[in-house]
Amino acid sequence: METNAINQIEKVLYTGKTHTTGGRDGFSRSSDNRLDIKLSSPGTSGKGTNPEQLLAAGWSACFIGAIGIAAGKSKIKLPVDTAVDTEIDLGTGEGGYFLQARLNVSLPGIDHELAQSLVYEAHQTCPYSKATRGNIDVVINLV
Repeated sequence: METNAINQIEKVLYTGKTHTTGGRDGFSRSSDNRLDIKLSSPGTSGKGTNPEQLLAAGWSACFIGAIGIAAGKSKIKLPVDTAVDTEIDLGTGEGGYFLQARLNVSLPGIDHELAQSLVYEAHQTCPYSKATRGNIDVVINLV
């Protein structure tokens, strides 16, 4: 399979590896056994999580890290209660299934204009934001 990547990685920092069976109603385990989860389709009574929740959790964590990097460049200390509530929608449209996302960012105690600047910079540098840019609708709200 050939890739047409726009940006090529020069140095790999980490590789997350999982083994998944059964698709949306299966199981997934990481190669280091730190992640070992049951999967369930969204909206079902299954006891597991789903790919949309996993994407939301990963993107939120990465986005907070990117905000931290942006804040560090400006010598700003992030509030301990910095939070990102991410919503990933799975839906259908012409052509099949699609995703869309909303990241609701809370930076309590930081001036609104400065917070907007940090969030903008984070969205430019976060690898999840880069991966989805131009591929899905993404709205970032400062709450």
